Amino acid sequence: MTQSQTKRPFSTLRHWLDSESASGIVLMIAAALALIVANSPLAESYFNIMESKIGPMSVLHWVNDALMAVFFLLVGLEIKREFLDGQLASWSNRALPGIAAAGGVIVPALIFSGFNWSNPDTIRGWAIPSATDIAFALGVLSLLGPRVPTSLKVFLATLAILDDLAAVAIIAVFYTSEISTLYLAGAAGIFVLMFILNKAGVMRLAPYLILGFVLWFFVLRSGVHATVAGVLTAMTIPIKPALGRPDDMSSPLHILEHALAKWVGFVIVPIFGFANAGVSFSGMSPSILGDTLTLGIALGLFLGKQFGVFGAAWLAIRAGIAAKPMGASWSQLYGVALLCGIGFTMSLFIGLLSFDNVLLHNETKIGVLLGSSISALCGWLLLHITTRERAAK
Repeated sequence: MTQSQTKRPFSTLRHWLDSESASGIVLMIAAALALIVANSPLAESYFNIMESKIGPMSVLHWVNDALMAVFFLLVGLEIKREFLDGQLASWSNRALPGIAAAGGVIVPALIFSGFNWSNPDTIRGWAIPSATDIAFALGVLSLLGPRVPTSLKVFLATLAILDDLAAVAIIAVFYTSEISTLYLAGAAGIFVLMFILNKAGVMRLAPYLILGFVLWFFVLRSGVHATVAGVLTAMTIPIKPALGRPDDMSSPLHILEHALAKWVGFVIVPIFGFANAGVSFSGMSPSILGDTLTLGIALGLFLGKQFGVFGAAWLAIRAGIAAKPMGASWSQLYGVALLCGIGFTMSLFIGLLSFDNVLLHNETKIGVLLGSSISALCGWLLLHITTRERAAK
């Protein structure tokens, strides 16, 4: 085996740990810049550009419906890769993050619903605090350096992947507008054709990408959110299982995944953050912080995620269903559960699908930014203290 072969990562997940940590920091900068611009003399130009038309859609819609479809394509590739040949390939590996992810979806949704149950205008956003932003969370975790056990990084990344899977299912089922049977049938036909290509052993990427673009168009016109096309396309991309050996980088799934990773992490997601995080505080009353939508999202992310993730993980470990991450303490596991309250990208995305009202969009952004920021700060502080204490021993 050559030296270059030995350096190949066994799991794309591990390869992501470094790149996504860096991209998470870029995302933080993009979000902060959006807030600064939205509250500066450039605010009018910023919002006008987002609403300006390029062809049939506005700039904002191109970002959310087209660029984010590429993001979901990468999410789908990672999910397929990990389930077939990675951290999620066996029950023992997927048990703890899977159970923790379920708790992290259910408890935030319950907290949000408790605040908004009697308000038909806002209850539609119940899924907003149920998502974890993998790039943002790993970006915060990376600030602690090598003192954090690798097992915790893998746990957080795996949990976030399962979280994304749940978010994709929620978007497809609960955030679909009126259905066009004709376009939906066209999308189904294209997907079946791509599936046949896979079963026929076609290993070239070009046919899948061309048909994936056609699939995106049909899904966009069908009423199902266009980003679902990204995940469906990913499910048809062929993969050669490594079976315990270093990855065969000639596999179409590996090639596409590695080609997209940095573009998504350093270009597409920051563009999304910049386009969607901007909220003008001009004329906004502080009372907005007490509105049920803002509180439901902020507390759903901060309280719901930490209690849901850590509570489910604690129960699973105590019951003997799963093992605690190797080398990690309970307090460190709790710190990671706090970081799961960083819901930025996916939470904002679900919020945009939930409401058409500008005021509700603003409340959503404030709730997401507030809940994510507090979760990031508290999670970092706890992990900083606990990792420093363990390093001193």
